Amino acid sequence: MNRNLILVTEDDQAVRNLITTTLKTNGYRFLTAADGDEAVLQASTHNPDIVLLDLGLPDMDGVDVIKSIRSWSNMPIIVISARCEDRDKITALDAGADDYLTKPFSVEELLARLRVAQRRLSFMGAEGGQSSPVFVNGKLKIDYSGGCTYLDGKELHLTPIEYKLLCLLSKNVGKVLTHTYIMQNIWGRGWENNVASLRVFMATLRKKLEIEGDNTQYIQTHVGIGYRMMRVE
Repeated sequence: MNRNLILVTEDDQAVRNLITTTLKTNGYRFLTAADGDEAVLQASTHNPDIVLLDLGLPDMDGVDVIKSIRSWSNMPIIVISARCEDRDKITALDAGADDYLTKPFSVEELLARLRVAQRRLSFMGAEGGQSSPVFVNGKLKIDYSGGCTYLDGKELHLTPIEYKLLCLLSKNVGKVLTHTYIMQNIWGRGWENNVASLRVFMATLRKKLEIEGDNTQYIQTHVGIGYRMMRVE
């Protein structure tokens, strides 16, 4: 049984019923909210594990709900919206959303996105209890304190920028990071529009993470939006 508490914020009753039925069938606990004000109140009162959030709410834009929650909590937020333009996704992700699911969506994909969020919650909890700042994901190991990275037991020789990129992605595993977010955190605001340079650095980093004959994908590209480090089982 999945005992995570999910806050479903959706003003369309049919869609809300579909989501809550899916959650109930799969053993999740859930709360519902039909507008932004109620969502913020429910989030602050009940502290859910994960928020499912529509952007087109009757009283406010869902992006404002994200900003409000992010002012006090790092709980995973998965946007579920009919808005499919890249700029809408980027705006939501830059505001603090962890993932973006476009309507219409399949029940299987929704459950998969929830599993990703759950793995991130588990990782965050484990990280909080670790005395040694070491990140392990599949064959990848990052020793934050030592500044060293290993793949399948062999040390990777990364440039300072590649290492900073890898650390940023690993500390947000499972979360889509936009180009703007990455560039601001790595180089500062002056690099916000230099996506071409980011792609070059990311390409060289990915080559170093690829082992011949191994199809493991550590870094997933979201075209026009950014990158996500995948949790490798």
